[in-house]
Amino acid sequence: MVTVARVSQEPDGLHVTFGPDGHQAVFTRTWLAAHATAEVDSRSEDAKQLWSARDFLAGPPVTTWQAYAGSDAVRLRCLRGLLSSGFMLLNGVPAEPGAVAEVAATFGYIRETNYGRIFDVRVEPSPANLAYTCLPIGPHTDNPYRDPVPTLQLLHCLASAASGGESGLLDGFRAAAQLRAEDPAAFDWLTRTSVTFGYADAGAELRASKPMIGLNPAGLVREIRYNCRSMVPMRPRSGATPAEAAAEMREFYLAYRAFSVILLRPSLTLRFALAPGDCVVFDNTRILHSRAGFSAAGHRHLQGCYADIDGAESTVAVLGRSCSRKAG
Repeated sequence: MVTVARVSQEPDGLHVTFGPDGHQAVFTRTWLAAHATAEVDSRSEDAKQLWSARDFLAGPPVTTWQAYAGSDAVRLRCLRGLLSSGFMLLNGVPAEPGAVAEVAATFGYIRETNYGRIFDVRVEPSPANLAYTCLPIGPHTDNPYRDPVPTLQLLHCLASAASGGESGLLDGFRAAAQLRAEDPAAFDWLTRTSVTFGYADAGAELRASKPMIGLNPAGLVREIRYNCRSMVPMRPRSGATPAEAAAEMREFYLAYRAFSVILLRPSLTLRFALAPGDCVVFDNTRILHSRAGFSAAGHRHLQGCYADIDGAESTVAVLGRSCSRKAG
């Protein structure tokens, strides 16, 4: 155990003598002032710009790949937007296989999964996933059956559908805030009830149990896990009587339905069409994505990959220092 032998306040700051070895340290007034304020959780709702589709009446903000890749200042602005609003959209990325990896390399590293380093999203004859069909897909987050879940997702359009296939993005933090305001009891159930998500195929078997709405210690929303296709049926709480189990499961499913109804409100989802060369990057712990159905005769082909948000946060910090020095 560290003990403090003596503390004295001097004009230049605090002089501290630690026991039992007598080590001395000086904490300057500048250092103390810089560490006097409480640190904000950069991943929580309080550090984000919450939004609905009404905030983007002209469509999602778009930056050209040429401007993004050619300017540290532009890249910094886009990545700050990604961390604040939860997504960014680039156009003019070469519509070539593997180009999505070049986008990921501008802010971090690809996180490889059982789907590979890069995965293709297109219609397949024997689909193992709804994404590999031409059917519509409702709002969801990817890989909720992983712990930790991939925090960033990239989707790069190589070929667009002849008809349909529009993409949708939805701010899950905004939807959770809406649920908390409209139905506090439902919000409470979804933040304290552990939900199991699972996935299995010939080469993988994955399971993770987490609340749909994850909170930080201060009670602020920090993570959304929502995917009805990989959610495992709820089981009674250990030790619960049949009556208690029935009541608890009823309350949970009512809360789940209340949240689902909010997620399906058209006013919350920002819809847009991806054209060849477009690449969307979004926070998979916050933004739910969806897709409209499209003609089976069309050739819609996206390539995607996962990355980690701490890489983007690190890049923003480094670019911020660099751009400040250049500006000074």
